Amino acid sequence: MLSGTFTALITPFNQDGTVDFKALNDLVEWQIKNGVEGISPVGTTGESPTLTPKEHLEVIKATVETAAGRVKIIAGTGSNSTAEALEFTAEAKELGVDATLQVTPYYNKPNAEGLYRHFSKVAELGVPVVLYNVPGRSGKEIPLDVVARLSANPMIAAIKEAAGSVERVSAIRNLCDLTVLSGDDSLALPMISVGASGVISVASNLIPKTMSDFIRTALAGDMPAAREQHRKLYQLFHDLFIDTNPIPAKIGLALMKRIQPAFRLPLCEPTEAVTAQLTKTMKALNLI
Repeated sequence: MLSGTFTALITPFNQDGTVDFKALNDLVEWQIKNGVEGISPVGTTGESPTLTPKEHLEVIKATVETAAGRVKIIAGTGSNSTAEALEFTAEAKELGVDATLQVTPYYNKPNAEGLYRHFSKVAELGVPVVLYNVPGRSGKEIPLDVVARLSANPMIAAIKEAAGSVERVSAIRNLCDLTVLSGDDSLALPMISVGASGVISVASNLIPKTMSDFIRTALAGDMPAAREQHRKLYQLFHDLFIDTNPIPAKIGLALMKRIQPAFRLPLCEPTEAVTAQLTKTMKALNLI
């Protein structure tokens, strides 16, 4: 069900801080026309922590309606509160998403059994779940034995691995038959080489066609060509994380005149040095 490039979509804002739905719809349309297999709105890259519940659902609704079934939508509906995750997921299901992205509950750091029960409860709603392992953000890794237990649930569709570990991909694929999606653009190629099925990508916000072509090449097994594509894109992969995601991605899209360079506190504009570095890399790739 889930293979290829899924864009971890940014949420564009107007200068007054409101969601820029025109820019959002334009971005979704541009992503689809450039060949991505799916879009993942209101995740980490979509600045979900600073969206109100109403805005969160409005962004999902706009994404689903603009996509109109042409690509798969993996909506971020996770929370460190199981009740809130259930509420968001139920609403997203009604809006017609194909799957939901469920982050490891952050800050409260549940034990292994708590994690298992949390994700299982969300899966009971009947919409496919993509587990989201991102200990750098959540402070808690999903243990491999919990991943294996959850994989027996037919509604657990995949896991997004954003722990920076290719070894975990191998371990998961050896333990169970669960789709793995890379959560790191720079590790997409090595993760695919050991069994991942694609990427939930930040870089594809800026380079949807190039990223999609790169991932398809890797999935087709043409590793020499994929390595060359990776080499050309690596500096962009790196520079999109020289400040907190999604700050560089949004600045990049602003340089491309696709969105306004607007953030919500506590996120804010980067330093001039960060913008200069990103500008240099984007010019080298003929993006601006």
